Amino acid sequence: MTRTDADVLIVHGGLPLQGEVRVRGAKNLVPKAMVAALLGQEPSRIRNVPDIRDVAIVKGLLQLHGVAVQPGEEPGELILDPQNVERANVADIDAHAGSSRIPILFCGPLLHRLGHAFIPDLGGCRIGDRPINFHLDALRQFGAVVEKRPEGLYLEAPQRLRGTKIQLPYPSVGATEQVLLTAVCAEGVTELRNAAVEPEIIDLICVLQKMGAIISVHTDRVIRITGVERLGGYDHRALPDRLEAASWACAALATSGDIYVRGAQQKDMMTFLNVYRTIGGAFQVDDSPEGGIRFWHPGGELKSIALETDVHPGFQTDWQQPLVVALTQAGGLSIVHETVYENRFGFTSALRQMGAVIQLYRECLGGTPCRFGQRNYLHSAAIYGPTKLQGAELVIPDLRGGFSYLIAALAAQGTSTVHGIDLIYRGYENFLDKLKGLGANFELP
Repeated sequence: MTRTDADVLIVHGGLPLQGEVRVRGAKNLVPKAMVAALLGQEPSRIRNVPDIRDVAIVKGLLQLHGVAVQPGEEPGELILDPQNVERANVADIDAHAGSSRIPILFCGPLLHRLGHAFIPDLGGCRIGDRPINFHLDALRQFGAVVEKRPEGLYLEAPQRLRGTKIQLPYPSVGATEQVLLTAVCAEGVTELRNAAVEPEIIDLICVLQKMGAIISVHTDRVIRITGVERLGGYDHRALPDRLEAASWACAALATSGDIYVRGAQQKDMMTFLNVYRTIGGAFQVDDSPEGGIRFWHPGGELKSIALETDVHPGFQTDWQQPLVVALTQAGGLSIVHETVYENRFGFTSALRQMGAVIQLYRECLGGTPCRFGQRNYLHSAAIYGPTKLQGAELVIPDLRGGFSYLIAALAAQGTSTVHGIDLIYRGYENFLDKLKGLGANFELP
């Protein structure tokens, strides 16, 4: 893929990041809540919206389908009016969707509102097998008819969709969102087993309940949804982005810095905070209304750990990549077993180029049940440190890996040229301004 000069950042590393950044609403909630507005018969209002690429993509797709999207009175507020939902042009949908995977979540709402839906070929970060068969199987169980066409997928609902019993083979976040957005207006009761229960899922359930949905979350990953005839609008403030907050925390650790992350909340980051403290990082929670969490490197050598990623409430896979950069500065041997995305360690080749000592393994280096152990994927990593990173030429592979490359470049001695920074805008609001405010030394060519 050809990169333009505007997609390149030259980073002069070796300086500690110090200062304050603010995180707004979660990337993994806000676009999905915007899609949920399609189900309502009245306008919805969402607050704390980040200025990121995924939000812009969903805004464009909603407008193509006749939803009026306007800014609200306060910064980061959107008002979505779905009263004139209509069919969109296939070519326009394809052009607006870009590399995002979010269009698949339009299926249920559009089937309820229009009786049909078109979904283009889906993109997204290349971090592993992210099949949409979970989504399509669920939609078929509700009664949707799915037709594969050269330009994408065409779905119809000849009759009103019906509630069903669904058992996910894996607690997929996307498939859980699909079921929620489809079941709320389906006839009868839907029981979803082995559901994802991430904080962003619970926040989406809160959005749907505000609209008039009947949803109960039970133990053992069971969610029951009683379909209703009609939904209204919602007024909701999105929960803060815990994944971005953790990225800045790791940046503080890797650069021996001190970053106050305004908006970060302790309750959804407890697993991360435990690991952060275990390896020697320091943090202080500010519970005031405009508070956050201060993260800093307290001095001395960081400690190596053994870690496994898992679905919530485990250690999130999106926390893994920035943490691995910090672990290159820890003394001894750290082991990280990735159980969510099989190709998430692809980014480590660039870290090795910078001087990191990292060995990848096909075996499961951990005790958590894993889907990849017998499938020949390099999904475990051994990181030996501390090692001094050196500046290098880097090409960003995916969203979290991309921000991790920035952290590595900022922690390294010398100058790095980072290609593909445009991808980071998918999930990090105004990240260049934030880096500048933290004292980072970089330039656009």
